[in-house]
Amino acid sequence: MGEATEPAGWAEAQHAARTAYGRLVAWLAWQWRDVAAAQDALGEAFVAALTHWPSEGVPAAPEAWLLTVAKRELLMQSRHRKVTQAPEVLALFDIEPTAENAPTIPDRRLQLMCACVHPAVPDHLHAPLMMQVVLGLGAQTIARAFLESPSAMAQRLVRAKARLREANVTFETPESDELPQRLQALREALYGAYTVGSNLASPAPEAEPALCEEALFLTSLLAQLQPRDAEAHGLLALMLHAQARRPGQFDETGVFVPLTQQDTRTWRHELLRQGEAALVHAASLRQPGPFQLEAAIQSAHNQRAFTGHTPWAAIVELYALLVAQTGSMGARIGHAVAVSEAGDTRTALTLLDAVPADVVVAHQPYWAARAHLLARAGRSQEAAAARERAMGLTADERVRRFLAQAPAAPTMTSEFKRLSE
Repeated sequence: MGEATEPAGWAEAQHAARTAYGRLVAWLAWQWRDVAAAQDALGEAFVAALTHWPSEGVPAAPEAWLLTVAKRELLMQSRHRKVTQAPEVLALFDIEPTAENAPTIPDRRLQLMCACVHPAVPDHLHAPLMMQVVLGLGAQTIARAFLESPSAMAQRLVRAKARLREANVTFETPESDELPQRLQALREALYGAYTVGSNLASPAPEAEPALCEEALFLTSLLAQLQPRDAEAHGLLALMLHAQARRPGQFDETGVFVPLTQQDTRTWRHELLRQGEAALVHAASLRQPGPFQLEAAIQSAHNQRAFTGHTPWAAIVELYALLVAQTGSMGARIGHAVAVSEAGDTRTALTLLDAVPADVVVAHQPYWAARAHLLARAGRSQEAAAARERAMGLTADERVRRFLAQAPAAPTMTSEFKRLSE
């Protein structure tokens, strides 16, 4: 049986969905002041594209075609509500895009992302809302990534968009005094989305492999739209350096490979170079921040691809700065691991001992790191107990097998995992 072929127009519709969805829904929401209605209308436009493009051919300006259909759908909705003369309806049709002027459609994605982190939306929904609204990911996909039931996630997203509508969000760039706070929330939400997709201790870490790429895409977009935001470029550098190593996380048989043992030839060197460029740009802006420190740590790890060794002493110093700035669990664990790798396991265990017991009860990276350091210190029975605890907190079978291999198995906590704190 031959391979099934996609219908004509399918690839073009997919491309438009990937590259234009966020820009089009942002423009519609900016005019219509209703994210949910804009999403629904654009969804109908994509359905129409899959219906008409295979038989009629792909239009010369696919984005303009989609926007026109979506606007007509919104007009039909307004007629049902008898508000066809409302200002937002009339403004919606000020621009009738054609093949010639389609590229001039204003890019409102930054405003839309800022709307997703509006104070009316609970913090824990910032990242999921951006994933759905700006990227068009389905509630089921987002629910699996954030360990929620699809129905619960769908209801929360509906309520979040209703809150935006009720709060009469204007979809304009926040004022200068409010923008830094919104940008910080944006960066945290994007970081959260990336860590959800990359957290190997989660129940389904391999379920949404595209989530990291989508978060990276949005972070790249944020950096483009905010070229003077050093932390946006620091976050981009951090993700690029981490993403570059993903091909080396598992060998050809599916066995987990810790960072210190990965074959650097499997890493994506072009992403490493892009990460370094983003980090250099961030540093040139002279606005130091924690994302830049985290990116510098990942950059130092990745120097092994070029020098053959890891500069552990420098990593210890960087982690110490990060701990001083954030005091985060991930920073404290990473600092302890780096201190041990630099040759002082006794001090490293002291650093772990200083972490309050009540905050690490279910924190898998802590117990994985503790097992590794205890084994190094020759405290085999304690190491075995910590390893068992780490295994019990790890749902990924591949990682559980790795932890069970040997008492002194290298730790996996060199990867950043702030979201799991």
